Amino acid sequence: MFRKLAATLMLFATLGMTTAFAKLPAEVNGHRVPSLAPMLEKTNPAVVNIATMATIETPYMRDPRFGFLIPPKRQRQANSLGSGVIIDAQKGLILTNHHVIRGADEIQVSLEDGREFNAQIVGSDEKTDVAVLAIEAPDLTALPLGDSDALRVGDFVVAIGNPFSLGHSVTSGIVSAKGRSGLGIEEFEDFIQTDAAINPGNSGGALVNLNGELVGINTAILGPKGNIGIGFAIPINLAKTITQHLVDYGEVRRGILGVSVQELTPSLARALDVNQGKGVVVTAVAPESSAAAAGIQTTDILLAINGRKLKTSADLLNQEGLLPAGSEVAIRLLREGDETTIQLTLQEPKVEHKAGAEFHPLLNGVEIAANKNVPSKDGLEVTQVDKRSRAAYFGLRSGDRIVALGRYPVHSFEQLARVMQAAGRALPLTVKRGNEQFLIVIR
Repeated sequence: MFRKLAATLMLFATLGMTTAFAKLPAEVNGHRVPSLAPMLEKTNPAVVNIATMATIETPYMRDPRFGFLIPPKRQRQANSLGSGVIIDAQKGLILTNHHVIRGADEIQVSLEDGREFNAQIVGSDEKTDVAVLAIEAPDLTALPLGDSDALRVGDFVVAIGNPFSLGHSVTSGIVSAKGRSGLGIEEFEDFIQTDAAINPGNSGGALVNLNGELVGINTAILGPKGNIGIGFAIPINLAKTITQHLVDYGEVRRGILGVSVQELTPSLARALDVNQGKGVVVTAVAPESSAAAAGIQTTDILLAINGRKLKTSADLLNQEGLLPAGSEVAIRLLREGDETTIQLTLQEPKVEHKAGAEFHPLLNGVEIAANKNVPSKDGLEVTQVDKRSRAAYFGLRSGDRIVALGRYPVHSFEQLARVMQAAGRALPLTVKRGNEQFLIVIR
């Protein structure tokens, strides 16, 4: 019995070896076998590997009071690897993901031909996970940009990148879905979903169509351990808009509609005498906003932006966040049972800055900003904190949002001035930092 089993295993091993070394014939019945190789020979040189060196904070450096005293020699270094795509050979511009180069002190780009160059960050946008780098190098190859809006579910696509630091790797698949959002991967989402294998290290790499045109930037996978056939890419039409802003301004200047909305619940739908599930309800309109200038009112029900339906408040946030300032927007809305379409131009945020010392001596060394054309709901942003100030000593940081003083909410400079009049020798500030909200008491 054992001899028969051994003989069978040997036969399988022999067959396996034969299959492993078998080659697909160049022709079958006189017809050439389809191959992606000719297209890839043109596109591969435009896809690069990216390695970064980043500073990592020690636990002592994260101390809100004394972290700035820790010298650089106490910092540890970490390497990160990802991918990128050359989109302008003359200027040496490379498109990649923000998370690939986040916090990088040094960025090195490796080309397919073995050359290596140090890269500079032109601009980076965390909210869409798009970044643009620049290198000075001759004889670069750039990918032509396709039209991601023209993609259809079922179209063939190819993912090119640097998975697991293996170097250039190519996988193929189809477009599984378009317009994926609400995944919690980025703040603003409008992903192409594909079953082309995307693995760690593919981030920032190219998603191309069969013509070798760049239609997306690979950015994420769904699943805890590598590819499971669900990958996501940023549409190139979105990335082009972000790229232009990053090249022109070094940042993305997003447009502001200037409304707050809530979802249409069954009880609210009955109260407004509309069908449930149609759009989102306007609950506030900033007086100096694009929405106010266009005549949008509270209780209006917004149905769609530029033809894309709105079902949740997140849908509105996502669509608004993907449009730059100056964009012409068509908003379809329902008012008192009648549907209409309003055309408007999105404004840039109108931000006013003031010194904290104008409101209270304990805020000396602090700069605060308020947005004038956004409905007040997220408090006041702390844009600068002097490291030698008392506010810094007690833990206030740049990027924090002050949402309350004691039990009194603060959403505008007028509110802040009013509540500060009753403040004593201590300022109990309720602060939002990222997804956390906590109390800081400045004495």
